[in-house]
Amino acid sequence: MAYPKALHATPIGLMTTPRSLYVTATASLVVAALAAPEVPLEVVQIGITPNGFSSQPRGWNSFGIQANPDTTPDFSFNQAGVITQCDTLANTAALKDAGYVYCSLDSGWSVGGNGDDFGRIIYDSSNFDIPSLADHLHAEGLLLGVYVVPGAFIADKDKTILGTNVTIGSVCSGDNGLARCNFDYSQPAVQQWHNSVVDQFAAWGVDLIKLDFVTPGSPSNGVNLPPDLSGEVIAYHQAIAQSGRNIRLDISWKLDRSEKYFDIWEANADSMRTDQDINNGGEPTFVSWEVVQRATDNYRQYITTVMQYNTTLTIYPDMDNLFVGNPAAVSGVTDDERQTIMTHWLGAGANLIIGSDLTNLDDFGTNLLTNPDAIAIADFTARYPMQPRNPGTGNNSSQQLQAWIAGPDPSGTAVVVIANYGPDQGQGGFGTSLTGVQTVNASWSDLGISGTFDIHDVWAGKDLGPESSGFSVELAEGQSILYKLSRS
Repeated sequence: MAYPKALHATPIGLMTTPRSLYVTATASLVVAALAAPEVPLEVVQIGITPNGFSSQPRGWNSFGIQANPDTTPDFSFNQAGVITQCDTLANTAALKDAGYVYCSLDSGWSVGGNGDDFGRIIYDSSNFDIPSLADHLHAEGLLLGVYVVPGAFIADKDKTILGTNVTIGSVCSGDNGLARCNFDYSQPAVQQWHNSVVDQFAAWGVDLIKLDFVTPGSPSNGVNLPPDLSGEVIAYHQAIAQSGRNIRLDISWKLDRSEKYFDIWEANADSMRTDQDINNGGEPTFVSWEVVQRATDNYRQYITTVMQYNTTLTIYPDMDNLFVGNPAAVSGVTDDERQTIMTHWLGAGANLIIGSDLTNLDDFGTNLLTNPDAIAIADFTARYPMQPRNPGTGNNSSQQLQAWIAGPDPSGTAVVVIANYGPDQGQGGFGTSLTGVQTVNASWSDLGISGTFDIHDVWAGKDLGPESSGFSVELAEGQSILYKLSRS
């Protein structure tokens, strides 16, 4: 892999990275006449989430390996297999110090056809003992996440909801295609059921709930979901609030971004999926660049839409799991592309939930996930997520050659990402096919800023000196650059 090169009148020399890769990068004066009026920059912020969190979750989730078993042939989705993965988080100081503390179980940890005597969700005791797993993780400084879907089990319709004399079948009907019925959220007993489920989760030691199959959203779901399951999100939020435990709520997938529903999502959940699953289901690799292009454009659509409602958000974007930790042959993308994926998840302030096999991290992947300068970017974008600023215009449309900015904050600190996504492989949204190395010019006017900034190249770990006009960078297909700007 060759790092991208940014042009300068006085180029700096080569520097060696921990993987003996080479980088030449610095800021460059850009003098360009704008063809369109300057587009003002509205800084986007993220405040405290509904359940009280001020940063995106970081950790590991099992779904990628479950859905792509050939990537990790020795893995079994059971307590021992999960502990093997998550002990790596606990025992790898760089990961733990970077905040990767969530160990999140995806679908399959619970019994699939019925609940307990009160219709509450129960763990599959043939594979998991959730309280003991929580104890193990907590003893190592980690946190436990579990997966749920909407509704109560059809098979439990005659069971009475805990603390009531109401049967599940009297407030839950139909078949959503997931062996579950559809709640009538106007009935108080429905909230009682959710309270009983989350209270039990809290007693077990659960720290994160991933609620999947939420509508409007969840396109091409292959089941029979009702068109509006926003009541499920509200019910889980209220159940968390009364439980007395700090529990995150992550909702999925590709949720409706209209103002009506976004108001509900950000009033009740801590993070929301901006796209469908990005993994290569059933393949021997985790992800493809075509789908990464789609995920990047879905984040662009998300942030440019929701910032029209409010520039201070209270929810984090979930761009799906991070598949950057394993060697390129397993990840499914090149090292350049792995770095670009990490750069965009960082810039977006997105959930940093690793989907890779933690027992097979290479040095490059470990550096992507734990580089202290990069983690400092995640801390910054947890408050100031990036937005697109098209090179040459400052607009926000989908572009193969793209620039992004996060901030500036009141001190003048900002983050800039510049990328060449390569030819559109069918889902990128930009539709162009520029090949080879491209020069990307992004002026201060394009980015919506002015003044002089000290530039730090995050992945190169190098201070590039002051700049007062913009950047010109040469990027091969799939390459990007990540800069931190500090006002001089």
